[in-house]
Amino acid sequence: MSPFAMAFLAVPPFSAESARRPFTHCRRCRPLLFPFRRCSRSRLAMIDDDPVKPIRTDADAKMQKTLDSLRTNLATVRAGRAASSILDRVVVNYHGFETPLPQLASISTPSTNLIQIEPYDKSSIVEIEKAIVKSNLGLTPSTDGNLIRITMPPMTEERRRQLVKVAKEMAEDARVALRNIRRTAVDAVKKREKASDLSKDQSADAQDELTKMVKKYEGKVDEMMKVKEKEITTV
Repeated sequence: MSPFAMAFLAVPPFSAESARRPFTHCRRCRPLLFPFRRCSRSRLAMIDDDPVKPIRTDADAKMQKTLDSLRTNLATVRAGRAASSILDRVVVNYHGFETPLPQLASISTPSTNLIQIEPYDKSSIVEIEKAIVKSNLGLTPSTDGNLIRITMPPMTEERRRQLVKVAKEMAEDARVALRNIRRTAVDAVKKREKASDLSKDQSADAQDELTKMVKKYEGKVDEMMKVKEKEITTV
């Protein structure tokens, strides 16, 4: 028997599943000089491979995280009632380090219009007061040397406008963060294109997808801002 015939007889019969698959050349079988049905070892196996998927997935996760952060921040902007969460975004210069206020003090609300702050380190009181004033929350702290108290101002029209301004600044910060995430992702796509991992068409399509993604999240930011503005301005 010829070597060719022996090689042919050594090939296992096709299964019903493999019979439906397209012909490819398996590297292991290439010396036999004729096409075989696709085998698991062939690099030409039909694989659902999206080279841009990791970049897109990472950008989407970061944009969602930005949206979640905005939702948390907007919750601190409250009309009328005292809430310890109002001070969550206040950052204090503590011995040269920018430190969130909740890490430096115990914050409570003894009444519906009063916030009480008890610093763990009494020497930080002055810096805490400065940070609250600079926070643009429209709050005026007072201290007796041990505690800091904040009486929530009455909800005048001016106060409501001030809170809306604070909320809009938070929303704009979120939009900037979303655009920066898109820019970083686009740079990653262009880098892949430059390395010949992507064609020009693939790169253009990926950039279009990222643009649509950021617009989708910007739309969510706008919707959250509308809801918050209505909440603040409703008497």
